[in-house]
Amino acid sequence: PSWAATKTVDNVSGSRWCVEECRLRERTVESQRPVEETARAYERALIEDGWQPWKVTRCPEQPAKGDYTCWRRDELTLDLWVREPTCVPPPVDGEPAPTVLATPPAAQECTGSLVSVKVRNAIDDERTRPQPSTDPSLTGEDPFPTLSEDPLGEPTPSPS
Repeated sequence: PSWAATKTVDNVSGSRWCVEECRLRERTVESQRPVEETARAYERALIEDGWQPWKVTRCPEQPAKGDYTCWRRDELTLDLWVREPTCVPPPVDGEPAPTVLATPPAAQECTGSLVSVKVRNAIDDERTRPQPSTDPSLTGEDPFPTLSEDPLGEPTPSPS
């Protein structure tokens, strides 16, 4: 809906043919509604467009406040992060806004939510690759032990 996508900012990087670096598309928008309502609207739109929720271990890759979900469709992955807006009070008399305020005067006007969407090729998303195991039982013996000679001149493997 129109209330869920105001003040859109797009960034695109990389190659669509994945030459050196695959394409990464990022979009940040402001929504006029709260986090929960905005997240549900985006999730409905994604499902209607053929995206499937993607339950992956590193979604999100770092703890994030708000509603963070991951999605897959065809050869693409998508990260959707809906959170509280970062509100900055408006400038006063042409002076820049202070960076830290105990109680910002514009706090009452700060509503809605902030939405970030990242879309990338699945082959370039490290979460689609096999992850190394951290199981200590898989370390085992050294396949190339150091050889030393015994008193009779015969090579013998050294203990591991």
